[in-house]
Amino acid sequence: QVQLVESGGGLVQAGDSVRLSCAASGLAFVDYNLAWFRQAPGKERELVAAIDWAGTGTYYHHSVTGRFFISRDRPGQTLYLRLNSLEPEDTAVYYCAASDNWGRLMGGRPELWGQGTQVTVSS
Repeated sequence: QVQLVESGGGLVQAGDSVRLSCAASGLAFVDYNLAWFRQAPGKERELVAAIDWAGTGTYYHHSVTGRFFISRDRPGQTLYLRLNSLEPEDTAVYYCAASDNWGRLMGGRPELWGQGTQVTVSS
């Protein structure tokens, strides 16, 4: 019943932009801190960006700062990630995640995960 569903991934060229979406059901998104993680083949999952429950505080991994932008349609049920100036090293499965605890989310231990959406960037 509780579900996070990502969409918007695909095959893009280096330098292009995409927007990922994460739609929630079975929970009130306004009560949760939200984040995007990514995992490349053979690599550990890493935190890309996060936004707090109020929608006023954000975090970005240094590799994406200035290129990626996280937002939410609070009080709605959708989380977004705009990925600009894409590079081949951005290729990964991107996952949305939710937690009622900011520290747990930052530590990669959210209560809820989506199934992921693939972003592939060709050079």
